[in-house]
Amino acid sequence: MSTTRPYSPGDRGPEPGASGVSGGGAAQDAADGGVAAPAGVPGSSGAAAGRQVRRLSFEGQSGVVPLARDFTRQALHAWGWLPAATADQRAAAEDVLLVVSELVTNACLHAEGPDRLTLTCDNKVIRLEVTDRGTGQPAPRTPHRAGRPGGHGMFIVQRLCLDWGVVRTPGVAGKTVWAELGAPA
Repeated sequence: MSTTRPYSPGDRGPEPGASGVSGGGAAQDAADGGVAAPAGVPGSSGAAAGRQVRRLSFEGQSGVVPLARDFTRQALHAWGWLPAATADQRAAAEDVLLVVSELVTNACLHAEGPDRLTLTCDNKVIRLEVTDRGTGQPAPRTPHRAGRPGGHGMFIVQRLCLDWGVVRTPGVAGKTVWAELGAPA
């Protein structure tokens, strides 16, 4: 039950910029809890509306992992991923929530905590970005040992996602860890 590679890597449309947000549209932080209107479609929240972006700032927040999951769950509802009509759609939404949890948890454990969560969705792919102030480089633990406690986060991300990586901005402390998952059929 995962959403790994539902589309061939070359069939995802134009690649987003380094931050995963294109230059045009209404993809700016909003005053209402970090929720932004979809880029290019002000005031719309339908899944077919095109590229949609939501941001959540963790500044001054506690309980950031459940906060990130709740924020993501609300976005999935707004974008039509939830409630899921089929088992595959439910699995896709659960995969997104799990990957968000893993990325935010890793920022808490290894990078002084997360600064921001950005969700970007189009008709085929959802991109998750967690920005933090850490200097480390996330990587799946190798060799992966399923029976050992801990160290499974990036292995899970690698297995569930179409792709993932790290973006660093020269001269700026920290990094953005991103992951992309396929939208449910």
